[in-house]
Amino acid sequence: VSFCLVGDFDKIWREHCEDEETLCEYAVAMKNLADNHWAKTCEGEGRIEWCCSVCREYFQNGGKRKALEKDEKKALLASKTTPALNVPHTPKIEDPLPNFGLTNHEAMTEEFLHSLGKIRLLDVGSCFNPFLKFEEFLTVGIDIVPAVESVYKCDFLNLQIQQPLQLAQDAIDAFLKQLKNPIDSLPGELFHVVVFSLLLSYFPSPYQRWICCKKAHELLVLNGLLLVITPDSSHQNRRAMMMKSWKIAIESLGFKRFKYSKFSHMHLMAFRKTSLQTTSDLVSRNYPGMLYIPQDFNSIEDEEYSNTACYVRSDTEDEQLAYGFMELPDAPYDSDSGESQSSSIPFYELEDPILLLS
Repeated sequence: VSFCLVGDFDKIWREHCEDEETLCEYAVAMKNLADNHWAKTCEGEGRIEWCCSVCREYFQNGGKRKALEKDEKKALLASKTTPALNVPHTPKIEDPLPNFGLTNHEAMTEEFLHSLGKIRLLDVGSCFNPFLKFEEFLTVGIDIVPAVESVYKCDFLNLQIQQPLQLAQDAIDAFLKQLKNPIDSLPGELFHVVVFSLLLSYFPSPYQRWICCKKAHELLVLNGLLLVITPDSSHQNRRAMMMKSWKIAIESLGFKRFKYSKFSHMHLMAFRKTSLQTTSDLVSRNYPGMLYIPQDFNSIEDEEYSNTACYVRSDTEDEQLAYGFMELPDAPYDSDSGESQSSSIPFYELEDPILLLS
């Protein structure tokens, strides 16, 4: 309520991080939920498995090479259709792809080098370090209150980003294996993958979500991946405009969406870092405000109304209601192709996002 009244999200977040008792209870509950519920009920729709699958497709099975080739073709086509000028063009920071230029040979060489070492992965809001069991990753899990010892304590929102390390790959790997707990700062351009699994909706403010995405861009190497997973149990197109809005906001930082999927209870997106410079044009558009969630629009009156006494269903009524929901159609869709996995109906993204500045 105090956030709604004064909008002091820094103060709210600081007080939240200081409430260690509640945070510890939350961490234990999340681990139990993952171990005892998600592992059993999310067969075929595991968010961790999806992240691993996207990383393998991108880094090991030619996904990155194909994306770079597409960038190169687009740039070549643009150069042919743009009239020649006497003044040479200097890419601005705002240009979406100022660093597309890896040749096919260079891209394949870089991909081969990646295959020799592990993929450096930062799992933000890790809780119980689910990526640690996968051999292809050198994983760093961070959380404000870790549920297991292998996760570092870190407030990502206030993490300090330092200058990139000028070291060989094996030296960078050694650096990551010797991190001190808690983590207050990290060098930029350190990771191949940054994971935001059920993270962004945890923050009370769109601006905080924007800051997280900006930090992720700074921490990723060029052509690294940002994986964003956010909860949503509604049908396919219910949040289409919100997801389009998120896509525009995140891409404005210097990303390009590589993959999109919709599971029964979540949206899953993979973004590729396409520019070394982290752009932050907040003049032409309110990009931070575009990272909204439905809860952002809840009013104080709604909160007060929700606290009033309400009818409580019996266990039998709950079972009947749950059985009724089992009869609903379920047609998840995958990737940017726009095709449903179990339906011929295309998924259309709306062109105009919701802008909070109206």
